[in-house]
Amino acid sequence: MRMHFLILPLPGEHARITTISMKAATAQEIKKQLNTMPASELVDLCQRLARFKKENKELLSYLLFNAQDEEQFVLDIKEEIGQLFSEINTSHMYYAKKSLRKILKIINKYCRYSSVTETEIILRIHFCVSLKESGISLRRDKVITKMYQMQFTKIKDLVSTLHEDLQYDFRHGMAELEL
Repeated sequence: MRMHFLILPLPGEHARITTISMKAATAQEIKKQLNTMPASELVDLCQRLARFKKENKELLSYLLFNAQDEEQFVLDIKEEIGQLFSEINTSHMYYAKKSLRKILKIINKYCRYSSVTETEIILRIHFCVSLKESGISLRRDKVITKMYQMQFTKIKDLVSTLHEDLQYDFRHGMAELEL
């Protein structure tokens, strides 16, 4: 963040503008500072964060109300994705692609909030299954095909990071997703 200041001149000088750049602290520095603060000040900081950006408010909402029940969180997101898929305008591929990008943006946002690998896999699988069931031709448009393949690749990469038992469960379900 840059701030501009007008410096008033001394007699015989000209006014000048100075720019001061404000650096953000590192995550480690922020953590140290937060650990030293009393609880009431932390609450005030969280409320202030929530006021400034919608994503901050959404993340705080997830952490406070949804993080304890990840299964319900996933079900709610699946329902939202299903609603968005039902609203896709398939009359022109341009509108379909735009809607699919919007859905992926929402999925990516919720995956960042959750940071649970299984949740991310489930949501991406749900996207792929919903796309296949939507009636949108995956073969007719290169962009949609690439979008689908990218999600499938992400799923495979994420599954490979899981425990062997979970890998087996997810890989069994992924067989139907291959193009």
